[in-house]
Amino acid sequence: MGIFGAMTTAVSGLSAQAYALENISGNIANSQTTAFKRIETSFVDLIPDSGPKRELSGSVTGYSRATNTIQGQISATSITTNLAINGDGYFVVQQPSGFVDGQPTFSTSNAYTRRGDFTVDANGYMVNGAGYYLRGLPLDRTTGNPLGSSPVPIQITNDVIPARATDNLKYRASLPTTPATANANSTPGSELMQTSLIGQATIGSADAANFVATSIAGGSQTVYDALGNEVNVQVRWAKTANAAAGPPAVSDTWSAYYQSSSATGAETWTRIGGNFTFSSTGQLTSPTSNPTISNLTVNGTNVGNVTLDIGTNGLSQYARSDGTVQVTDIGQNGYAVGELMNVSITDAGRVRGNYSNGQSVDLFSIPLASFNGDNMLKRLDGGAFSETSSSGPPILGASGRIVSQSLESSNVDISEEFTKLIITQQAYAANTRIVTTSNSMLQETINMIR
Repeated sequence: MGIFGAMTTAVSGLSAQAYALENISGNIANSQTTAFKRIETSFVDLIPDSGPKRELSGSVTGYSRATNTIQGQISATSITTNLAINGDGYFVVQQPSGFVDGQPTFSTSNAYTRRGDFTVDANGYMVNGAGYYLRGLPLDRTTGNPLGSSPVPIQITNDVIPARATDNLKYRASLPTTPATANANSTPGSELMQTSLIGQATIGSADAANFVATSIAGGSQTVYDALGNEVNVQVRWAKTANAAAGPPAVSDTWSAYYQSSSATGAETWTRIGGNFTFSSTGQLTSPTSNPTISNLTVNGTNVGNVTLDIGTNGLSQYARSDGTVQVTDIGQNGYAVGELMNVSITDAGRVRGNYSNGQSVDLFSIPLASFNGDNMLKRLDGGAFSETSSSGPPILGASGRIVSQSLESSNVDISEEFTKLIITQQAYAANTRIVTTSNSMLQETINMIR
């Protein structure tokens, strides 16, 4: 059996090296395939049952060894929906089981991949280059919290984002100790608001000119009503009293107004809150909380109640040579209706819709799945995997981090594969020599009886 055993062993070596060559060929062929995981070849010896004095080296067979846990290089791209994973994890994906009226239908089985060359198709789905549809968790557009715990196919619709009425007007400013009003001159008190107007909730058209002449501009801001109509809110400040020791003691006191009507001949101004008083060091002493502009209405457009957010130290009073209001920050939280412009992915793994009104809304969260036995996953076409009993079930919440506008390259090292190719070739050639030698020895044996 020695010669026949040697020949059989050499044949097993040829088969094993051919199997290794096939894996090397596949690795080199996929060296440019996005997120491809190379296959290594493990050689296992097969030993016949024999006593310690008659042990043989045995034959050999080849097995595949996965490299799913070895990450490829991450490279930046210009496509906002391209994704890569830095670290552990897989995207949860599905292939459609069919199409109905041009829309894909899906089965209940998931696949898992690191191939992140996703783009948005005609139906709004995020699909990678191998035809797998990305799955994610839908988010509440208001709170940003996930709606449910089971991923669904991510589909971006062209639904408009509804308008939002302004209910908070952020305002930060520094008022001058002596306002440079149109009526101000060298006479003490000439910079103050006209006495007959002090305390009026609404200043009508008959007094509008006098009000403007005894007040200074405090900035303007566009706000929105519930339908998304734009309203320009102009603010003016009028100083009503200068500090005096008394008795009674008086603080520096101001009133704020917004222009509620700008119509020619019907200009009106409406007061914001009550008195604004300041200490001798320029700090706001009253009000102690944010005032509310009740039913803010401009030129007939009603916005509703709006909080004037002045913060903790948002208003102050200091000497300014120009006598003007220095507005340091002004903004609001309303917006008009918006149309979807494009989609981007945050590094937190959230699919974000960017709208024409300047708003960005998180629509989906992309979960990453991990496995206890990554290298025991079953390989599928297109760089995808399916779970097996040896890999264990998927665990959502992998530790890896999503990198947007990036792709993971194949983990194949061409130089390493060429080295293995040379070694495999030499090993295969050596096994053929065993077959040739065994055949020659058999011929000698046959010639013995001739």
